[in-house]
Amino acid sequence: MARLFGTDGVRGVANDELTPMLAMQLGQAGAYVLSKETEHKPTIMVGCDTRISGDMLANALMAGACSVGANVVYVGVLPTPAIAYLTKKYRVDAGVVISASHNPVEFNGIKFFDGKGFKLPDALEDEIEMLIRNNMKDINFPTGASIGKIKYRTDAREEYINHSVRAVPINLRGMKIVVDCAEGASYYTSVEALKELGADVVAIHNSPDGTNINANCGSTHMAELMARVVYEKANIGLAFDGDADRLLAVDENGHSVDGDVIMAIVGNHMKSKGKLNNNTIVATVMSNLGFFIMGKEQGINIEQTKVGDRYVLERMLEINANLGGEQSGHIIFLDENTTGDGLLSALHLLEVMVDTGKTLSELASIMTVLPQALVGARVPNHKKHSYMEYPEIADAVERISKKFEGEGRVLIRPSGTEPLVRVMIEGKDQNMIEKDARELAELIQNVML
Repeated sequence: MARLFGTDGVRGVANDELTPMLAMQLGQAGAYVLSKETEHKPTIMVGCDTRISGDMLANALMAGACSVGANVVYVGVLPTPAIAYLTKKYRVDAGVVISASHNPVEFNGIKFFDGKGFKLPDALEDEIEMLIRNNMKDINFPTGASIGKIKYRTDAREEYINHSVRAVPINLRGMKIVVDCAEGASYYTSVEALKELGADVVAIHNSPDGTNINANCGSTHMAELMARVVYEKANIGLAFDGDADRLLAVDENGHSVDGDVIMAIVGNHMKSKGKLNNNTIVATVMSNLGFFIMGKEQGINIEQTKVGDRYVLERMLEINANLGGEQSGHIIFLDENTTGDGLLSALHLLEVMVDTGKTLSELASIMTVLPQALVGARVPNHKKHSYMEYPEIADAVERISKKFEGEGRVLIRPSGTEPLVRVMIEGKDQNMIEKDARELAELIQNVML
């Protein structure tokens, strides 16, 4: 049986793969595992993004937590990084986010933070999963006054905004910013934070109705934002995903700026101020080759991890790095939060623009992005880790890898959150790498279906 937890919690189609029953069990097992060492009645903080299934799953999970004697603080719709920050600030025993991040509305997910605001290591997730698979046989279900209760809070989003603007107190007067909120959890927090700092904000896709999250908007669909930045003659465009833990940007000319480039810009600025710990940035194997070349040129050490911001964070903690992230826009500023934070990433990027007086296109020239093709092959979820066991696929990967050796690379990996195998090829010829990536993805899909 496949592992319940992926790289970012438990994900699936809501009310099908991710049912209210499973959400309740995760509430029970998660509350038990994350608070079993405490001698007090545990408290769990719960928030969600704007998906219509959020209410259903959040209430099921909270019922599960209460059934094992935990109290719950429900803070409603908030970005994932806000839950991480507030979990740590209020010293509750754990935080839970009901969200499927950048995925379409039919999906949802459940991810946990420990009492310090960090995503759980594999061992704790395995412990939670084992309890569920064993039908909670080791859990004591209290009765009477020992059952947990739920407290509802509506002021938490203001606390997160205040934390963000205190962390990066820049003056944005005179700066015009287009913000794409993805009809998600940042629809209020990002807009209000930027306005508070003095920016002229043009907000798009900030009217969530429960069904439109990530629908042709946000960090996975940036065409509209690119056009709008040029139309508005704005200084910059900011694109969040559904739970606002990632950020991508658009320069004044309408060109996209990904997580690698954002880390290069901000990392070099931090280095110039002596604020980049050990002159090191932690990135993943999916980062563009141009990013690693930039590191050598600028005297910045780039540490590599496997894909997933949780693995970036683990390495950051191991080596005392304070900046790390992914090309997809999950960027961790460990001095200020414990997980990827789209709003903090935006504010730090804007800080460099304000401090240097340079446009985003000028700043982005710090690295040359090598042509890259990324194609997803849709495969059965339970097979996605075994693609190299198929001789046809293994032979094709070896053949294409030899073709690009020395002038590019081939990287194939299963998605941590979707039933996909992702094929990435980098090289000098965009048309060639796109053709090879597409053909390899089609082969993988045909062989494994």
